Amino acid sequence: MRIAIADDDSEIIEFLGKIVEGQGYVYAGYPDGTALSNALLRDTFDLVILDWNMPGKNGLEILQWMEGAVEDRPPVIMMTSRTAKQDISDALNAGADDYITKPEDKNVIAARINALLRRNSGASAMETTAEYGDYLLNRIEQTVRHGDKEIALTAKEFELTDLMFRNRDRTLSRRYIMETVWRTNAHLATRTLDMHVSRIRSKLSLKPENGFRIFTVFGYGYRLETFSNGG
Repeated sequence: MRIAIADDDSEIIEFLGKIVEGQGYVYAGYPDGTALSNALLRDTFDLVILDWNMPGKNGLEILQWMEGAVEDRPPVIMMTSRTAKQDISDALNAGADDYITKPEDKNVIAARINALLRRNSGASAMETTAEYGDYLLNRIEQTVRHGDKEIALTAKEFELTDLMFRNRDRTLSRRYIMETVWRTNAHLATRTLDMHVSRIRSKLSLKPENGFRIFTVFGYGYRLETFSNGG
């Protein structure tokens, strides 16, 4: 999971970053609303933690902007020192999924983050198998069956397949895929990613007649698209 943290206080970003990393996630910090909005246009995040009072676009303006500008908008936690009931209702009405007032205990923040990620997740981490149309993924054995055929995949090919099926119909940036599957910077091995995508597209016969296809979003990443005869 990748989490964006926007706050004009670098100590707050560092504090929240340690909480995020303690839960096994990665984060990117942004000092103002303009930097965050630019990042949201070029990268993929599973959650945004958003301050209200920031230079550039403020938190409320970011929420309103995200509704029309960000494809597959991630859930948002507004975390601010503003405690007025009107502020809370304004943020929630603008699209915030949760509202935390500063200061808050780190364990409570971690619990709220995990609760929101669970609600927004397309698949439970506890599921050992998952079925998508005619494709059956076994996460313990790291195997994929398509109908009666078992398809041999390498470990990375399976991780990429699992990631894309769990996020079907969601556009994933190259950086997001590289950090999730290879745990590395997106700029280190873009040809490696392209090669793996090509392999799973071929091995799994991901094409419309089988219910799914991988669509290349040039300059950004990939999206596994679902067709009417898919899961």
